[in-house]
Amino acid sequence: MQGYILKRVLIAIVTMFVVLTVVFFVFRMGAADPVSIMLPPDATPKDAQKLTKKFGLDKPLIVQYGNFLKNAIRGDFGASFRYSEPALTVLFSRFPASLELGLVAFLMALSIGLSIGIISAVKPDSFIDRFGRVFALGGMSVPSFWAGVMLILFFGVTLRWLPIAGRGSLLNFIMPAFCLSLFPIALLTRLSRSAMLDALKSDYVVMARIKGVPEIRVILIHAFKNASISVVTVIFGIFQAMILGSVVIENIFSWPGIGRLVLTSFFFRDYPVVQVYVLFVTFLVVMFYLLLDIVYAYIDPRIRYQ
Repeated sequence: MQGYILKRVLIAIVTMFVVLTVVFFVFRMGAADPVSIMLPPDATPKDAQKLTKKFGLDKPLIVQYGNFLKNAIRGDFGASFRYSEPALTVLFSRFPASLELGLVAFLMALSIGLSIGIISAVKPDSFIDRFGRVFALGGMSVPSFWAGVMLILFFGVTLRWLPIAGRGSLLNFIMPAFCLSLFPIALLTRLSRSAMLDALKSDYVVMARIKGVPEIRVILIHAFKNASISVVTVIFGIFQAMILGSVVIENIFSWPGIGRLVLTSFFFRDYPVVQVYVLFVTFLVVMFYLLLDIVYAYIDPRIRYQ
């Protein structure tokens, strides 16, 4: 077990190093110059030279890369070109907003998607089953940005029931959280329904019913626990995607999260912020999948002995 964990840690370190290296060189080999973007139109060549030297962009690319790796080991990812603050500080200042929105959207997707999927499998061809199939098809077909615009026009502009932008009261969460969870709800509905239908037809469920086990225990303990193995991967993927923020949804609703931050930093060629974002995302993804392996081993003990 220790050897397995050590191997995964080494793979994680190599993955983060490769991703960070690729992003560092790709962004700096672009045609746009961050100094020309930051300076006003009436700036002089002396101003450009001074700003270039301030951010260390006057040094050779390989020297910049070496300095960046040396500083990154100490947890210093450089200062943001736009905000003149440490890039890590800028990212973490926006992370709580994405975390709040992601958790609300995740809980919404989990509760609605699993509930409709399980009920649809337990009562096939019922009204809920037919509604769930139609909703799943529509949810997977409708683009989230289009749904966001339509919600803003209807509930925000026409009816004036909900705020259309910003992060304030609980009402501000409703539309962006629903748009962010629309596709995951549809996906979980279809996947949980299919997995539950297979589980309910299995021999161990039939045997549990013959023994007189209460139906609610048959559904939630015997059937759902085994059906959840195929659903867990999707749930973890949905969770990490929502926590890391949605660039499209956060920009539509002017949500001050890391998704909106990274898009703005990309257009302003704010290399330090984009780099620390990519490293942060890579780290979280690696940790999520490591945790996923542990959850797999808990759900299905056979995996522990493979």
